[in-house]
Amino acid sequence: MIYFLKKYPLSLLVIALVLFLSFFRPPSIPAEQIPGMDKLVHCLMYAAMSGMLWREFLRAHRDGQIPFYKAWIGALICPAVLGGVVEILQGTLTTYRGGDWMDFVADICGVLLATWFAWFYLRRLQRKKS
Repeated sequence: MIYFLKKYPLSLLVIALVLFLSFFRPPSIPAEQIPGMDKLVHCLMYAAMSGMLWREFLRAHRDGQIPFYKAWIGALICPAVLGGVVEILQGTLTTYRGGDWMDFVADICGVLLATWFAWFYLRRLQRKKS
């Protein structure tokens, strides 16, 4: 556990923040004013989580010995599964959250967006530094 706290401190902080935002009772605002705002927020939250996982993974493995299958599991599959689990828990454990499956699709879109960004931009940036 200490290993993950040392290698991925910002990622763990972002994951905790996403979990907090997923289960707290939001203030009452008219959400109809901006259509799709909820989906955009979901996409951005999960893009931030996956992007931070990618960034810290690539930073921790600068030596060239990058086991990319671990990155695909940790930064792509795990955040997507977490999004699905959170939606199920929101629907069953809370009365003020719905557990909308379109939110899950927005979560996956955010993870894919961060993965695309990491694959093309962060990897290139890391190669230039080494």
